[in-house]
Amino acid sequence: MNYEFTIIVPVYNEEDNLERVETAFNDYFKIATKSTKVLFVNDGSKDKSQELIETICKRSPNFEYISFLENRGLSAAIKAGFDYVDTPILGYIDSDLQTAPEDFNLLLNHINHYDLVTGVRANRKDSFVKNMSSTIANGIRRTFTHDGMDDTGCPLKVIKTDFAKRIPMFNGLHRFLPAMILLQEGKIIQIPVQHFPRIAGTAKFGFWNRLIGPLQDCFAYLWMKKKYINYTVAKKG
Repeated sequence: MNYEFTIIVPVYNEEDNLERVETAFNDYFKIATKSTKVLFVNDGSKDKSQELIETICKRSPNFEYISFLENRGLSAAIKAGFDYVDTPILGYIDSDLQTAPEDFNLLLNHINHYDLVTGVRANRKDSFVKNMSSTIANGIRRTFTHDGMDDTGCPLKVIKTDFAKRIPMFNGLHRFLPAMILLQEGKIIQIPVQHFPRIAGTAKFGFWNRLIGPLQDCFAYLWMKKKYINYTVAKKG
């Protein structure tokens, strides 16, 4: 099949969610506005996630996977997804399904005119502490990046693949994807999407690594912004 759109799904110890992920995407494939496949990136899970991923991939050609030798973190999983995607457009969603695959259609409506379309979680269903720490972290990032995004941590994004592959990823920079597209002089927009409570598995980030990590990463971003190489070819022959 000639796929147009690949959705990256990072996985770390999500055995309780993966069958739900399979069902949700099989439903989405029926309504997707572009021919779509899913790329699982198993980030060195210690549970039965890999076994379940392989079973899902055997059941349908719309699913494929890569699996890390050891746990390397969310930024590494997203970067690996960027590296392995072979379609002109890619997306990203967390395997906890706190956002809905069906909302990719909302983002895809805008991808012809923008280089990154990110969701902004409306009526978030997280705890007060998680919501507050996320709000503070997003405020810190906006102060440093001036990207105008209200929810850069939203795990529902669509990006043109050629832009995604040029992002110089480091640990923590998955939180700065809109800003990294702006460094390439790309265009970005945010669109409200649904949000749901986590009903299985456990969150991988706590209060402090939602605050301290983003603050440290902001300084890395400022250094990168100062050193970033950008050019446009005017003519070749």
